[in-house]
Amino acid sequence: MATLYDFLGVHDDASDEEIKRAYRRAAMKAHPDRNMGREASAHAQFQEIKEAYAILSDPAQRRVYDAVYAEEMGRLAREQEEEARLQEAARQAAYARYVAVAMRFAEQGHNRDVVFGVLLGRECEPQMAERIAVGAVELHLSRQSCTSSRQQSDDSTSPNSKEPRSAMPESAPESECKREPLDGHSHENFFNAIWRGMFGFVVPGDPPSREER
Repeated sequence: MATLYDFLGVHDDASDEEIKRAYRRAAMKAHPDRNMGREASAHAQFQEIKEAYAILSDPAQRRVYDAVYAEEMGRLAREQEEEARLQEAARQAAYARYVAVAMRFAEQGHNRDVVFGVLLGRECEPQMAERIAVGAVELHLSRQSCTSSRQQSDDSTSPNSKEPRSAMPESAPESECKREPLDGHSHENFFNAIWRGMFGFVVPGDPPSREER
């Protein structure tokens, strides 16, 4: 947004003498007599320069203008911050929806290409759709592997097992494949893991990790 100082080509902390010299230079340059063929636009510019000088050359009017301008700049800055905050919230909400869709299709057994196509069909950006599709399928396969390992471990310790424990496949370490009841809390932790581990997103309200502390 152009200011009165911009019309004269000076900074907002210019002295009275600097403003006077700048006005003379700007007025001479924009005078209609010096701008043959574009008199109308030159006249409009010349009037803006005159009006700017009339205000900035008067100390009282300049103080009022500076105060109003500062207040207006603060209002615009606040509006821009709020707009940026709303855009970020909307972006994260859309991202969460894409992740939920990707995980649903991955859990149904669809491969990366299918998940990628579904996300594109929901107007997800291609690069983002690629990252989410790959991460969702890999995470689903990892969970399947953990579930299979736990099942093999359970079978090896079952009283009805016909094979000695040493003959059974090694199960995944407990630290890698922890048992989780399939309730809402584990489902929430599951998606938190997606953001943090696969997609680099921090879930709003999620407690900070050790690194973030």
